[in-house]
Amino acid sequence: MFSKSKKEESLNSYGKPKLPPGQYKTEKFPVLTYGSAPTMTLEEWRFRVWGLVEEDREWTWKEFMKLPQSKLQADFHCVTHWSRFDDVWEGVMFRDFIKAVKLKPEAKYVLQHAHGGYTTNLPLQWMVEEDVMFVHTVNGKPLETEHGGPMRVITPKRYAWKGAKWIKGLEFLAKDRPGFWEVNGYSNTADPWKEERFW
Repeated sequence: MFSKSKKEESLNSYGKPKLPPGQYKTEKFPVLTYGSAPTMTLEEWRFRVWGLVEEDREWTWKEFMKLPQSKLQADFHCVTHWSRFDDVWEGVMFRDFIKAVKLKPEAKYVLQHAHGGYTTNLPLQWMVEEDVMFVHTVNGKPLETEHGGPMRVITPKRYAWKGAKWIKGLEFLAKDRPGFWEVNGYSNTADPWKEERFW
């Protein structure tokens, strides 16, 4: 059993225990990845949206950086039982980003696409919550490639696989489409406080 400090037993901003059941706190940032990390320059980086949108759209890195930038202090929970507390993430909130996209009314789900073929899915109503972010900086430093840099998604209310590393685009859908790990036995909802790790 892991001992818990008072801080670990305290509540987060959602009113839930900072340390979800079955998790242990670490100061390290383990690297767990499907496939190898891609290499690209910021000049090569592109991000696009397609699917149930009025028009497909693509951003360069410089264009994406012109979107509203935010800072967010949030915890990070990996399905492999470790958690990090109070990292400071910087980037673009999804709810700010989506203002630049004209969605069709039938768009209800979002499929994140990453370099290397990885995908993961979430309902649109979860993506627009206050803490879902496209991250390029963590604790004052550019996000390292092994952790998903130059940009990844974080979803603090879900296990971390629900935020794609090396994000390259979003596909908007009318019906849910399971992503890579969801097809291979992982939970579709991934709530750490319910220990929704697998089917």
